[in-house]
Amino acid sequence: METQELAKLIKSRRSIRAWQDKPVSEDLLLQALELATWAPNGGNRQNWHFYVITSKKTINAVGDAVNAGRNLIASWPETKQLGGFPAPPPPTPGQPPQTPPSPLTSAPAVIAVGALKAENPMAKLFTARAKTDPKAAQMANWDAVVDSRIQSVSAAIAYLLLVLHQIGLGSLWMTGPLPQAKGEIEKILNCPPDMDIVALIPVGYSAESPTRTRKPVSEVCTIVK
Repeated sequence: METQELAKLIKSRRSIRAWQDKPVSEDLLLQALELATWAPNGGNRQNWHFYVITSKKTINAVGDAVNAGRNLIASWPETKQLGGFPAPPPPTPGQPPQTPPSPLTSAPAVIAVGALKAENPMAKLFTARAKTDPKAAQMANWDAVVDSRIQSVSAAIAYLLLVLHQIGLGSLWMTGPLPQAKGEIEKILNCPPDMDIVALIPVGYSAESPTRTRKPVSEVCTIVK
């Protein structure tokens, strides 16, 4: 692939939230996932695991768990004090107000991305030392920020989204629902105790063509000499 072709692929990929009523082949999803597993990762531990969900019953169960968590949060007085959840978009003139379908539950397929838990010897060292050493406490904070476990899985997700786009499928990288329902979702998927679900990727044939721009590289890059 020439650089110009790669640039076109990268720049044309978008986050998709509306889907055609068309099933997605498991073979296509597995093809994309096989390529995603070639992403760079810390220590070549390949600490990812992908749960491919095509059952509408299971997708709806995940959506119900997310809604239950959201409703619980909405019931807290602190939620109202802090402004509540974002309001839905205004209705089209002349049309009754409608709640837009969830991109999660309306998708024909969802890939739940897991990250294996692993002991971090450096974290144990920092934690033990931090009790008496402020510099070690600072290093512990830095170690939590860089989190190579999540960075490794994120690299695979980035590869996955590009491959899905290349083979004609739209997708959406979602993390927002997980603080509301992570444990419930893991139970639905029968995840082992050493697995954390860290992202949900609805996948399907796109029913929209969103446009987005990016900041110029001059605004997000500093040349250090």
